[in-house]
Amino acid sequence: MILEGAHTRSICRTEAGIRILDQRQLPWEVRWVELRSAEEAATAIREMWTRGAPMIGATAAYGLAMALAEDASDAGMDGAYRLLIETRPTAINLRWALDTVRNAVAELPASERAATAFVRADAICDEDAALCCAIGEHGLALLRDLHAQHPDRPLNILTHCNAGWLATVDYGTATAPIYLAHDAGLPVHVWVDETRPRNQGALLTAFELRNHGVPHTVIADNAGGLLMMQGKVDAVIVGTDRVTANGDVCNKIGTYLKALAAADNGVPFYVALPYTTFDPSTATGADVPIEERSADELTQLRGPSESGFATVRVTNSPAANPAFDVTPARLVTGYITERGVLDRV
Repeated sequence: MILEGAHTRSICRTEAGIRILDQRQLPWEVRWVELRSAEEAATAIREMWTRGAPMIGATAAYGLAMALAEDASDAGMDGAYRLLIETRPTAINLRWALDTVRNAVAELPASERAATAFVRADAICDEDAALCCAIGEHGLALLRDLHAQHPDRPLNILTHCNAGWLATVDYGTATAPIYLAHDAGLPVHVWVDETRPRNQGALLTAFELRNHGVPHTVIADNAGGLLMMQGKVDAVIVGTDRVTANGDVCNKIGTYLKALAAADNGVPFYVALPYTTFDPSTATGADVPIEERSADELTQLRGPSESGFATVRVTNSPAANPAFDVTPARLVTGYITERGVLDRV
């Protein structure tokens, strides 16, 4: 990822724990925070200091390693596992990462568990960066083919939520092909859904693209359908928190509506994901638990003011805040993975 002109990663080891970007402060302030315990990692995941399926998994993996450094007994490991896995129910990477670390140390003596867990968490991060880079390379070939259809103008991509390097260790999933295309000189422009209610598109994806120098425009969530109808969108690329055995896609709320608009207008709809986000144990999207978050995220808005940060209320009525929806596999043109662009998972 390019941050303030330098390449770095969104999570890294420190002497006392790990360091992550506090995404609640972006784009107004770049603030790194250090997490030193499983409890702090759980808080960061639950309260969305960090987010995105791969990043949640990486943070949880280190959280379990930090817990083992304090108490390497079976009881200590099981307690930390339960604490971390209950933070966010929808993203499958969380369970995958925790299971990976636990399985790596389960048969080891207590004295070896923490060191092995940290090594395994490091490997999870390295693998995620490599997977996202491979997704980018396969997606780049796809974007070249799309641009060849209209070589006289920039390629217009619409994305939803944030599936960039903030949501992963590096590169991102949906954004990886965009970054590689831009770096390769392919003219690309991104329509960035604001992604209410937490505005991860307007705040985070736009922040990423701006730091990388990628041309982009923030739009209201409801504008995407019109742009597709007007022929101003060449493809939709989104990330995902879980893809089920039949290819259904669970992603940030509003993704399903974009897929419907894309299908109605003949716009290809792609989902970018690493194998760690595929959940063959869950049959369909109807079986995925949908996280219901606080209504305050919907009824209130927070932003900078002359005296610091301010929170304003936008409605006094009751509100519901489901965080994800399910896009049926029939609406997906293809899945951009580390193995290539697949028409089915």
